[in-house]
Amino acid sequence: MLTYDLVVVGGGPAGMAAALKAHENGIEKIIVLERAQTLGGILEQCIHTGFGLHYFGEELSGPEYAGRFIDLIKNTNVTIKTDTMVLDIAEDNTVTAVNNEDGLLKIETKAVVLAMGCRERPRGALSIAGSRCSGIMTAGTAQKYVNIDGYMPGHEVVILGSGDIGLIMARRMTLEGAKVKMVCELMPYSGGLQRNIVQCLEDFNIPLKLSTTVVETYGKERLEGVKIAKVDEKLQPIPGTEEYVPCDTLMLSVGLIPENELSKNAGIGLDMITNGPIVDEYRQTQHKGVFACGNVLQVHDLVDYVTEESQIAGLGAAKYIKGELSDADKISTKGTNGVRYIVPQKINCNTDTDVKLYFRVGAVFKDAKLVVEADGQEIISKKKRKLAPGEMEYVIIKKDVLNNLPADSVINVRVEA
Repeated sequence: MLTYDLVVVGGGPAGMAAALKAHENGIEKIIVLERAQTLGGILEQCIHTGFGLHYFGEELSGPEYAGRFIDLIKNTNVTIKTDTMVLDIAEDNTVTAVNNEDGLLKIETKAVVLAMGCRERPRGALSIAGSRCSGIMTAGTAQKYVNIDGYMPGHEVVILGSGDIGLIMARRMTLEGAKVKMVCELMPYSGGLQRNIVQCLEDFNIPLKLSTTVVETYGKERLEGVKIAKVDEKLQPIPGTEEYVPCDTLMLSVGLIPENELSKNAGIGLDMITNGPIVDEYRQTQHKGVFACGNVLQVHDLVDYVTEESQIAGLGAAKYIKGELSDADKISTKGTNGVRYIVPQKINCNTDTDVKLYFRVGAVFKDAKLVVEADGQEIISKKKRKLAPGEMEYVIIKKDVLNNLPADSVINVRVEA
C-alpha cells in the first residue's frame, strides 16, 4: 500500500491549484491522480482566449492557462499519475485507483481533495422526439472534434442552449466556415456570460431565440432538420409556434453536471441545487479530511474562480493534515428571494479567515439591491445594476463579523428587486 499525506483526484485546473497550494503550505507527500492521459482537464480543448484575466491579469487561451500550472507542478516533488481512474474513497480516506502500469492501487492518506470537474447533460436527459441519427452531439464533443481532432462535425448548425460552451461553439463553427443558423434557449434569458453573448453571437450576427426549444429532430442516417417552438411560462411548447429549420448538426449546450459519483459512493452529503458536496469555508465536506473544489463543487463560469476556490481547498487540506483546522460549531448560509444557492453552505464559528460567499441568482434582476443578513440583522447592502443566472456573484463576510455570531446562526443572502 502506498502512503501519501494528500491525494488529489483530478489533474485539471482545480486539482493542480489545490496540490500546489498544499505543497506551498508545507505538505510534501502529495499525489495527483488524473484519468486522462495528460494534465490540464477540459482546458486542453478550449483554444479560445479569455482565460486568466482575473488571476494572471492577462488574456490567455485554455492550453496556455493550463500550461502555466503544469509547469509549476512539474517543478515540485508532487507525484503525478495520469491515465489513472479512482474507484473508491473508503471511510478512513484510503483511495483505491487503477491504471495499466500499476494495476490496482491502494493509497493510504490523511486527506483527499476532490477535483473531478463536471460533464455535459446528454441528449438522453431531454424530451426531444426523433431518431438517433448522426449529427446530434453536445457542444463539448463538437469542440473536441474541431480543436483536438481536426474534424468538422457539420456545416449547417442549430445550437440548443445558450451556456458558455454553446456560445463559444457558435463562434468557433462560424470561423471554421459553417453556417450557424440560430441559438435556441429554453429560458427567457441566456445562461452564458454577457461578454460571450456579445463576442460570440452579436459580433457574428447569429440570432439568439429566447423562450424557444427544439421539439423534434428529422433524419434517419444523418440529421436533416429540427422543429423548434416557443415555450410558455411553464416551459411547455406553445402549439402553433412550430418552425422547421433545415440543418445537419444539432449541438446541445443544456447544462453541466458535477462528476460526483465518487462523492456519493463515499457517503458525502450533496447540495440539491449545486449537485456538489456541502462544504465549509475551507471546502471540507461532511466527510472529515475530504475536500472539494472546482466544477465538482459548483459549476463556475470562469476558470480564475476555479483556481481561487481550489487554492482555498488546498490550504484547508494542508491545515487539516497539520491539525490546524477548526472543528467548531457551524454557521449556516442560505439564499432566498432570487438567490438559488450559496457556497460554502457552512462556516466555522471561530473561523480564522474572511469568507467569500459565492452564489447565483435564479432570474435576471436590474437595478436591484443585494442584502446580506445574519440572524435577521442586515450586515451588507449593495446596489447592483444587473444580476443574471449566467454570472456568478460573491460577497465577502469579514471574520470579525463571523466570530461574533453564536453557533447555529444563519447568514441569509437575498435580492430586493
